[in-house]
Amino acid sequence: MPSRSRSSRIPGFYRMGMEERRRIVREFAGLSDEEERALYSGIPLEMADRMIENVIGVWPLPLGVAVNFIVNGRDVLVPMAIEEPSVVAAASNAAKMARASGGFRAWSTDPIMIGQIQLVGVDDPESAAEAILAEKDRIIELANEQDPVLVRFGGGARDVETRIVRTGSGPMVITHLLVDVRDAMGANAVNTMAEAVAPLIERITGGRVLLRIISNLADRRLAGAEVTYLKEEIGGEEVVDGVVAAYEFAAADPYRAATHNKGIMNGVIAVARATGQDTRALEAGAHSYAARGGRYTSLSRWWKDEEGNLRGWIEMPMAVGTVGGVARVHPVARAALKIMGVKTARELAEVMAAVGLAQNFAALRALATEGIQAGHMKLHARNVAMAAGATPEEVDLVVERLVRERKIRIDRAEEILREIRAARGGGSPGS
Repeated sequence: MPSRSRSSRIPGFYRMGMEERRRIVREFAGLSDEEERALYSGIPLEMADRMIENVIGVWPLPLGVAVNFIVNGRDVLVPMAIEEPSVVAAASNAAKMARASGGFRAWSTDPIMIGQIQLVGVDDPESAAEAILAEKDRIIELANEQDPVLVRFGGGARDVETRIVRTGSGPMVITHLLVDVRDAMGANAVNTMAEAVAPLIERITGGRVLLRIISNLADRRLAGAEVTYLKEEIGGEEVVDGVVAAYEFAAADPYRAATHNKGIMNGVIAVARATGQDTRALEAGAHSYAARGGRYTSLSRWWKDEEGNLRGWIEMPMAVGTVGGVARVHPVARAALKIMGVKTARELAEVMAAVGLAQNFAALRALATEGIQAGHMKLHARNVAMAAGATPEEVDLVVERLVRERKIRIDRAEEILREIRAARGGGSPGS
């Protein structure tokens, strides 16, 4: 069972050895020996061979844990799978600074996904759309017959909407089938329902159905979070003003917004990978939602309140699942969900929204103060040192020199390695 005195505030976690970190996470989450082993052993080739085609191996990513998070009053450890240095550290630091004001408050809407049925070949699109809506109950009933298990758990098709889309190929009547997918991501259920109702829509309208597929612009399935950063916790009002100015730049300029939102997705996708989510669907949904007003802009908002503190808010589509798919079969994903302590897809979505907001704050604060490279490049220097051929015993020596000289390049790392090895009579890099 998990520990009763669970706190995600773990000072010095990054300084601990890996075994000590594992012990803390195991006790926090109540992991079994098998679940703990899955975190560092990954999946066997036999399982990989059943997941996709033409398998020749597996490609592991580092799996870290962001500490310090409080989401809706609950302490959370957040597993993150990512190759980019500084992301886990930045999220942990941002979460620590938010603790003074109670952490993150998060919310989510019902898990409604949209199935699209494309109808062409009708002479009067408006009349066809009206005819579809007049048979809404029949369409919903037929859709729900396809997944009685989902209906039994409280989900299923909820509503039908129509849109007329003018295209270069002529007008199209698009039916939206709105489906409550409960704790699944929902693609399989929605696609099955959309295919099942297509013949009925053809009979109703006399037209021809082409595409029948889920939309990844999941704007009926949103998750959001908000946070207050006390000015004294983050460096004073000058830092608050700097973060707000950085946000305003992203809100006004799509070139900046693309990188701003990429920082948000650093956090969201790292958690998604760790928990076995469809990262492509999440990226597609987030970026299309950011452009829903006709111009690409920020997914988050930042402003200064009357007390001079920094307030942050985020809202975005979050099509995630805790049952079915990879989240059900992948042992690392199952263990990651247990570490987070989430039981439902909505809980997972809320934590992910909080992580995205924390990651966004960390990047904006860095940009508004010392610049993004200071912390990032120090961590990146470790990758450079290893790429140059440094052994574990040599990495810290090389990193120290690279950072001190502000020359974080592989050619300089190789030179430093040669100097270190020559001084102790060793070989050249890569030997």
